[in-house]
Amino acid sequence: MKIGGLQKLTLIDYPGHLAATVFLIGCNFRCGFCYSSELVLPKKIKLQPIISNKDFFSFLKQRKELLEAVVVCGGEPTINARLPSFIRKIKKLGYLIKLDTNGSNPKILKHLIDKKLIDYVAMDVKAPKEKYLQIIGISGVLKTNILKKIEKSIDILKKSRIDYEFRTTVVPGLHGKKDILKIVHWIKPAKRYYLQNFKGEKTINPEFENLRPYPREYLLEIQKAISPFFDVCEVR
Repeated sequence: MKIGGLQKLTLIDYPGHLAATVFLIGCNFRCGFCYSSELVLPKKIKLQPIISNKDFFSFLKQRKELLEAVVVCGGEPTINARLPSFIRKIKKLGYLIKLDTNGSNPKILKHLIDKKLIDYVAMDVKAPKEKYLQIIGISGVLKTNILKKIEKSIDILKKSRIDYEFRTTVVPGLHGKKDILKIVHWIKPAKRYYLQNFKGEKTINPEFENLRPYPREYLLEIQKAISPFFDVCEVR
C-alpha cells in the first residue's frame, strides 16, 4: 500500500473520536478543485515522500492507548486491491475505521461493510447527475457506468446498518443552489449530509486557486432549505 501522508491526530475527521488519518496515493477522478494533487497527479506523486507500511503500523502500535480510530482516505482508497487486507491489519490493532471514498467502487465498499472492516463511511457526492462527468474530469473508458456505480454506492450505504455521511464540496462556478437541490433530490432521505465550503489550496486545476469561496451565509441558506430531508445536515 502506497502511503503518501499521515496526520497523527485529528479531532474532526472522525466524529466523536480521536483519530489518525492515513492518505493513500492514487485516484481515478480528476476534480479540478481537489487540493490533494500530490496524491492524484502522476507527476506530483513521483515527488511525494512515501511512508513505509512498517513505519505506519509501528506508529499505530505505539499510539494504541491514545487513539481510537484511523481515517483511511486518499486520493481514492478503493482503487487499491489490497485495501481490505490493509484495513484488516489496522482493525486487528483495535482501531475503529472510517473510510473516505468517492463511491466509484461499490463492489469493494460492500465487501468492506459485509466483512465488518469499516465502521463509518464518508462519501463525496460531487455534483448532480448531469454535471458529474464534467466535474470529476474523467474521459474514455473510465466514464463507463460511473454514474451507475455512484448510485449503487449511495444505495449500499442507505440500506446498510453502517454509520455514514454524504458530503458535497460547494465550488463557485460549478455548484449553485439549484445544483445542491438536485443532489438532495437524488440522495434523500439519508442520515447525514454536509455542505463543505471550497478551499483554494494547491488545486489540481490552478485556475481554482484564486477562486473565492461562497460566503458562509449562502451555504447556511441552502442548509436551512434542505435540512428536513436528513437526520443531520450541516455546513462545514
